[in-house]
Amino acid sequence: MKRGQLAFLTGTHIVNDLYQGAVPALLPFLMSQRHYSYTAVSGIALAASGLSSVVQPLFGLLVDRRHRGWLIPAGFLTAAAGITGAAMADSYPLTWLFAALAGIGIAAYHPAATNGARAAGGQSQRAMSLFSVGGTLGASLAPALVTLVVGSYGLGGSWLLAVPALVTALLWAAQGRWLRHRGHTPATPSTARGAATSTHRADWRAFARLAATTVAWSIPYVTVTSMLALHIQRDLHGSTGIGATALTLLTLAGAAGTLLGGWLGDRHGRMTPIRTGYLLAVPALAAVAFAPSVAVAMAGAVAFGLAMFLPFAPQVTLAQDYLPTRPGTASGLTLGLAMSVGGLAAPALGRLADAHGLRTVLALVLGVLAVGLGSALRLRDRVLPEAEAGAAPVPERAPEPVSP
Repeated sequence: MKRGQLAFLTGTHIVNDLYQGAVPALLPFLMSQRHYSYTAVSGIALAASGLSSVVQPLFGLLVDRRHRGWLIPAGFLTAAAGITGAAMADSYPLTWLFAALAGIGIAAYHPAATNGARAAGGQSQRAMSLFSVGGTLGASLAPALVTLVVGSYGLGGSWLLAVPALVTALLWAAQGRWLRHRGHTPATPSTARGAATSTHRADWRAFARLAATTVAWSIPYVTVTSMLALHIQRDLHGSTGIGATALTLLTLAGAAGTLLGGWLGDRHGRMTPIRTGYLLAVPALAAVAFAPSVAVAMAGAVAFGLAMFLPFAPQVTLAQDYLPTRPGTASGLTLGLAMSVGGLAAPALGRLADAHGLRTVLALVLGVLAVGLGSALRLRDRVLPEAEAGAAPVPERAPEPVSP
């Protein structure tokens, strides 16, 4: 395991997914300060998440054809620009367009960074879980950061949300020059070479089943993260701060679940955290949807976050092993579906919430998650030799340990 590369990539993942988590965190402020309806804010979620799910596989194809490590800083900088612009825009069309720009940046980042993390970690599920938890931590920090900035300075002060991306971009550039000054040349293995040497063909049928499972994961997850704070405020009469706290606890529990899933995957095989996660997520979501009080909803949210992220890292490496010659495509599709495709259903679910309330929507996505559970139980593992699993490209400027 190349710990230096993995640690630096994990840091960039924190920053990138901070902006992904900022979208649901901004929605209550947009509703209260701009008087947007559920349908309107669901359209913003669609712009950020749905568009990302469409374009992320295209970025995966680009990464498979040629090493494009520059997409990592370009991705999180574009995401920061989009979120800042969406918060500061003075009209709904501009807000929607900036949210779409953020989705494109988030999509551009993930295939290149995930390939680099797999190359650094090899077959280790824990390595991928460490990289993945960076994204979960970033999303968990977003509600607190957005609440602090927007609560203190209003939507007009949202330019401060771009600071983490700017600082990380400077670190990215500085460490590249430092490594070259020390005479270190980062390794950049070619995906084409990995494709040429692979003795395993792509298993598209198994990958399609995994993709269907991931879609059934995405719709409930995106819906809950978009509507949890609103559900606590409007259905259970909690405050804005309690709603933001619940969202933060959900994402922190997701970080713990990601790490636990990687540990379980290395110890008991990756199908164990995948199946266990879906089995536990169904009753946890039921507790959120039908909670009689704020306390029950928050407990259900913690359990839901933990359960939903047990399968996260193992699903990514399983996808790459189903498509061993196309790791960028596999990670682009898997992460695109996992974190974004739920946004495609957001407008319809928003209209349903306007007409029948948030509990109805949460009950509906509970049924979707039950379908995902059935699909997950039918997945089968595929283990490749270490040399083939590590054939993904390493980002141009990801640091490796350097001796003094």
